[in-house]
Amino acid sequence: MKRIINTPDAPAPIGPYNQAVIMNDIMFISGTIAMDLQSKQLVKTTIKEETKMVMDYIGAILKAGDCGFENVVKATIFLNDMNNFVHVNEVYASYFDGDFPARATIQAARLPKDANVEISVEAILTK
Repeated sequence: MKRIINTPDAPAPIGPYNQAVIMNDIMFISGTIAMDLQSKQLVKTTIKEETKMVMDYIGAILKAGDCGFENVVKATIFLNDMNNFVHVNEVYASYFDGDFPARATIQAARLPKDANVEISVEAILTK
């Protein structure tokens, strides 16, 4: 059975999707960008600060699904500029204890709301 996950601790979807869906003990988290929770406006500061915000939001969604970063098995990172790769990696790596998930990083011509970074993850729920 499919379970929908939405938490007020991460940006609400800006389209016809949910923050996450759990199916057969796999949690699929939608692409997350650095949006302010109150104003619902995109936050554009530094790529490191934006990545931290995105990862914090992903952490909140994982928590709402009763898991954490240790459950993440796959991540996909979309960047508007591959020159930010090293900065995003620095922040991203700090959320894991060295047991990193599989990952793809892609430069996209344009991201939702003209974001600089968007990250989606998949996690396995443990019992």
